[in-house]
Amino acid sequence: MPTFVLAQSNLALGYQHNWWQILTSSFMRNALIGGTLVALAAGLIGYFIIVRNTAFAAHALAHIGLPGATGAALLGLPVVLGLGVFCIGGALVIGALGKRADDREVATGTVLALATGFGLFFNSLATKNSSTLTNVLFGNLLAITHQQLLTFTALLVLLAATVVLVYRPLLFASVNAQVAEAKGVPVRALSVLFMALLGVAVTMAVQAVGTLLLFALVVTPAATAIMLTAQPLAAMAISTGISLVSVWAGLAVSAIFNMPPSFVIVTIACVFWLAVWAAQRATRSAMGSIH
Repeated sequence: MPTFVLAQSNLALGYQHNWWQILTSSFMRNALIGGTLVALAAGLIGYFIIVRNTAFAAHALAHIGLPGATGAALLGLPVVLGLGVFCIGGALVIGALGKRADDREVATGTVLALATGFGLFFNSLATKNSSTLTNVLFGNLLAITHQQLLTFTALLVLLAATVVLVYRPLLFASVNAQVAEAKGVPVRALSVLFMALLGVAVTMAVQAVGTLLLFALVVTPAATAIMLTAQPLAAMAISTGISLVSVWAGLAVSAIFNMPPSFVIVTIACVFWLAVWAAQRATRSAMGSIH
């Protein structure tokens, strides 16, 4: 890892002749495994983010986790611990306060504003947090440790098991909350539970692509998949596939051409979305001209 980091800091972007050594190094292996776990989590939760109109909440939770990360660094605690506490805690508050979409937007904005204030306060207390702040903002997939991989695995298992357990009622409540509530489905409880799951996914994804780029990995693949199919399970599978390809190809390209992995990962995910959107628009235009 040190050789690659030095190359990143001292050399301009360009082809790296030792890219195979970089790809087969231990830190890149950790990045590949960690990125895969994050992509699987994003694929599981992304479909529900789109259907439940909680894209803003997903984006906001990444920023809500920022003061947790800086606060943990200030106290000498693991950054992932502070990040997770604030992400999941913020998600629970938003889920409890916002049953309807309008209420959820207001609750999300309020919690985000409060968290941003704490982030500025914590960051002002210690200048040594600058590297932590940069990693949280832009991600640092190449710095994922073995301990973090164990944490990611546990979080993914928890996320997957919960989604499988509540899949049917969660889908019903996501598609038509009013009818689901009339049928006795615990819509409020499911809303809080979903927000907690979203907080878990965001905690993982922030460490891969950062708060500023998280939207493209968690939301964009799912938005692409929904343009291709209306079937929930198929959309989740396609979304997961796009996330995985984006992570794997992003790491390979970053090693070959000495580019930041998070930038490449996000770019690939967005290219998928743009290609599908352009193809659908061209198809509709062609159909319209025929009629």
